[in-house]
Parts: sequence; structure tokens; C-alpha cells
Amino acid sequence: MDDARTTGVPFETVLAAAQSGAEWASATLWREYAPSVVGFARGRGSKDPDDLASEVFLSVFDTLSTFIGSESEFRSFLFSIAYRRVVDELRQRSRRGESVQWQPENDLRSEPSAEDAANLRSSDQSVLALFDFLPVDQRNVMVLRIVSDLTIEQIAEVLDKTPGAVKSLQKRALDALRKKVLTKPYPSRPLERLPV
Repeated sequence: MDDARTTGVPFETVLAAAQSGAEWASATLWREYAPSVVGFARGRGSKDPDDLASEVFLSVFDTLSTFIGSESEFRSFLFSIAYRRVVDELRQRSRRGESVQWQPENDLRSEPSAEDAANLRSSDQSVLALFDFLPVDQRNVMVLRIVSDLTIEQIAEVLDKTPGAVKSLQKRALDALRKKVLTKPYPSRPLERLPV
């Protein structure tokens, strides 16, 4: 089935077809959910979020025949696997340490140009860096909520917490982010013109 014929197909139909081995249905699930998984993995610090998403979907497709549930439950199932894969990767990297191949543009002993520095500050990484100062639980909630677009209930299931605990973590994270973002490095009033 091509893309034009799969648009508008109910989730239950796509799921049943994927469970019976239909390639178009598996491809539809991949196209629909992989970008969110990649975003979640990137937001949590995966070194290769695309590769991690592929591993997640391999696990999903291996166990898909036993899955029973709605689209919402499928998202929870999918992100539970993604969460465990990210945790495994981070745990493995913390044990082994990280080795990075030397690249001149990443050498901290030289100063970047003003243009490079501006581009770096405006990149996706700087946006995700806002989450870096948050405690791990709050960071997990924010990445799952904002990047992966999960509901409070789905996040609770993924993180094995109550919805109330997730709401509390989200509120504390938002308060901390608000304080960090709203700090003004400049005076609140425009500078008055200096006499000449």
C-alpha cells in the first residue's frame, strides 16, 4: 500500500495489519511514531538518536504480535521501550566513559567566530540544554511531555509513577525553567541616551 492509501486508515486497522506482517502497516507505524522517539532520545542525550529509534522499533516489531490496546496504550508501550533504551545507553556510557574523535571545529583551545557562536546559541542543542540543569526525573517528564507529546497518564506509565507525581514534577520543572529563562541580563528600562 502506498502513502496515499494509508492516510486516514484507523489505528486499529494499521495495528492489526502490522501484527499480521503487512509491510505497509509497519512502515506506517514507523513514519507516524519514529520522529517522536528520535526527539525523545535526542532530548535525553542519546549520542545517536536515529539508531536508538531503530532499535526501539525492532523491539516493538518483535513483540507487536502480543500487544493488545488502543493507540494511546501503544504510545505508552512504545515510549516505555524507548525510555529503557535511553537509560541503558546512558548507563553504559557512564560506565565506559566517552571517547570522542578529535575534530578541529570542536577543539576548545580555540575561540569560535562570532557567527559560529551565534549559530551555536540558536541551535536545537541550546534549546534542549535548558533541560540539562533540571533533576533527572523532571527532565524525563519535560522531554516526554514536550518533545514526545505524551499525556500525563502515558508519562506516568512510562516512568512507573502516579499521574499526580508526574504533574508535580512537571510543575516544578516549569517553575525552574521559568526562573532560568526570565532572568534578565539587561536593565528593564531602555538605556537613556547618554549626553554627548
